[in-house]
Amino acid sequence: MTTASLKKTAGRSWRVVDIVVAALIAVAGGVIFWAWSQGAAAVSAPMNAAYPPLTGLLAGGWMIPAALGMLIIRKPGAALFCETVAATGELLMGSQYGASVLFSGFVQGLGAEIIFAIFVYRRFNLPVSLLAGAAAGLFCGLNDSFAPWGWNIAYSGGDKLAYIVFTIVSGAIIAGALSWVATRGLARTGVLAPFASRKAATEPVFS
Repeated sequence: MTTASLKKTAGRSWRVVDIVVAALIAVAGGVIFWAWSQGAAAVSAPMNAAYPPLTGLLAGGWMIPAALGMLIIRKPGAALFCETVAATGELLMGSQYGASVLFSGFVQGLGAEIIFAIFVYRRFNLPVSLLAGAAAGLFCGLNDSFAPWGWNIAYSGGDKLAYIVFTIVSGAIIAGALSWVATRGLARTGVLAPFASRKAATEPVFS
């Protein structure tokens, strides 16, 4: 194995600080999930009255740990780890959705993880973040619409399609864009010094 290969492998290996910060992001994500669920329950009432699939626009809040975790840690598995552990935290705090949140967290994290993997974990700009959030939203929409425990499984085909489109948009904006902005903000404070994302504040937006 060449020196360059060794450095590449080492660069993608998880360190103790990566695990600790990923766990912190996941725990914070679990709290966000729980709070978001409470807020969504109230806000979704008028949405359901107007057009039920519109509730898909609220889905992005449940995908933040996947995008934010990867944008900060930048190691394979970060999106999947943070999202799944966050979902576990929500369950432990008493999720109104029960154990189904575990699978939801897994598939949403997987959606974001796939996008970062496609770019070989080398691109963390705004377009990639938007794509990662959108993919998480896509997987969320599919899970909610077609899994046996999907809460909108009784929707018509057209309403399911509309709901999935809304979850994609929500994932891209709330999880993708906001996590990207948050990462840049954190980088400016210096708290990301131990990570490859420490220069996120000065990285190009589109390249």
